[in-house]
Amino acid sequence: MENYKENHYDILIRNSRLRDRSEKLYEIGIYEGRIKDVEEKLSGGAAEEIDAGGNLVTESFVNAHLHLCKVYTLMMMDDEAMKSYQSADKSMGKAMTGIELAMRVKEKYDEKWIIENVRKAVALAAYYGNTHIRAFADVDSKARLEGVKALLKAREEFRGIVDLQVVAFAQDGIVREPGADGLVREAMKLGADVVGGIPWIEYTEADIVEHVKVIFDIADEFDADVSMLVDDAGDPGLRSLETMAVETIKRQRFGRSLAHHARAMALYPKPYFQKISALLKKAQMGVVSDPQTGPLHARVPELLEEGNLVCLGQDDISDAYYAYGRNNMLEVAFLVSHLLWMTTRPEMETLYDMITVRAAECIGLKGFKLEVGAPANLVVLDAPNTLEALRYHEAPLHVISHGKLVDQKKIRKMIRG
Repeated sequence: MENYKENHYDILIRNSRLRDRSEKLYEIGIYEGRIKDVEEKLSGGAAEEIDAGGNLVTESFVNAHLHLCKVYTLMMMDDEAMKSYQSADKSMGKAMTGIELAMRVKEKYDEKWIIENVRKAVALAAYYGNTHIRAFADVDSKARLEGVKALLKAREEFRGIVDLQVVAFAQDGIVREPGADGLVREAMKLGADVVGGIPWIEYTEADIVEHVKVIFDIADEFDADVSMLVDDAGDPGLRSLETMAVETIKRQRFGRSLAHHARAMALYPKPYFQKISALLKKAQMGVVSDPQTGPLHARVPELLEEGNLVCLGQDDISDAYYAYGRNNMLEVAFLVSHLLWMTTRPEMETLYDMITVRAAECIGLKGFKLEVGAPANLVVLDAPNTLEALRYHEAPLHVISHGKLVDQKKIRKMIRG
C-alpha cells in the first residue's frame, strides 16, 4: 500500500449503521479492494463518497446453490416435472420422476442460448447485491459441456462484479449414466471450479457409494471442492448424506465438502438425525437448504441448535423445478422466515447470516466479514435494520464488489437487454 495516503480512500461510506453495533453511525474507508478503516469518524475524503443515510451496511450476499445453466427454461417445458418433483400430497415421493422429466430440456442445450439466460440471471445477482454464486452446470450425455461452457464464459464476463464458482454437476448420475465421469473430468480441465454429484438418484446402495467415491476421486485429482445434492426426496431411508460425510472424514477433506438439499432429513428419526449432525460437524461440512423450492427441507433450526453450519440458496430461477426467483437472497430469506417460522428478531439475524457470512463459509470464501483488512464486498441497504431489510427485500442502494462500486445503471441495462 505504498501509494496509500493517510485519511484518503478509494471509497468512503458515511453514516453507516452496522448490524452488531446499531446504536451509533460509522464510516467505512475502502482502499485497494479492502476495508481499511471502520470508525465513528474518519477524516479526509475519497475518490467516491457514499452517504448511507443511517441505513444498514453489511457484507454482500452469497448464493451457495444455483442451477445457473437451467435459468429461464421453464417456458421450454410443461409443468409435469414440477408436479412430480413436489408431488400432489407434498410428500416429494415422486422427486426422481420429476428429475427424469426435467431432463428433456437438455436435448435442446446450446451454449448460444444458455449464455443469454445466464447473463440476465447474473446481472440480477449484481443488482440485488449478490456478489458470489456457487453455480451448477449439468454435465451428461444430453447436456454435454454446453452449460459448462456458458458458465465459464459468464464467469469471465462478470469477474470482479459477481464471482461464479462453476460446478461440473453429474445431474443424471455416474453409474447409471455411462461416460458421465469422463465428461466431469473434461469440464474440470476446461476450468470448472467444483466437482458436483447427486448420489441418491443411483439405483442401488452400492451404486450410491460408487458415485460418491468417483466424485471424490475427481476432486482429489483436480484439488477441487465437492458439492453434492443429497437425499432430495421424501424417503427416510435415503442415506447419501451420511455416505458423503463419512467419505469426507476418511479422506480428511475437512471443510471442502458441501451438502445441498438433504430434504429426507425432515423424516429422519431423532437418533439418526443426531448421528448425522455429529458426522457433519466432524467433517466440517455445511448444508445448503432451499425450503422455498420444495415441500420438504433439511431440519434447519435443529441443525443450527446443534451447532452445524447451514446456509440458504436460491436453487432455481424459473425452471422445471421452481417458477420464480430473482437471485435476490433477501427475498429467499424472507420466504424461508415464513416456511421455517424463524420470525423472532434473533432468528432474523441468523437468517441474514445464512445469506452472507455463513453462506460464504459454506463455499470456502476466506475473511468474508465487515471488518478491517477484509475484502470489501458490501451492500448499502435501503433499510435501517434487519427487520426492514427482510420485510421489503429491496435492491441495495449501492453494491461494492472487490472494493469497487458496481455500476447499477449498466447492470439494469443488462437485465432489460
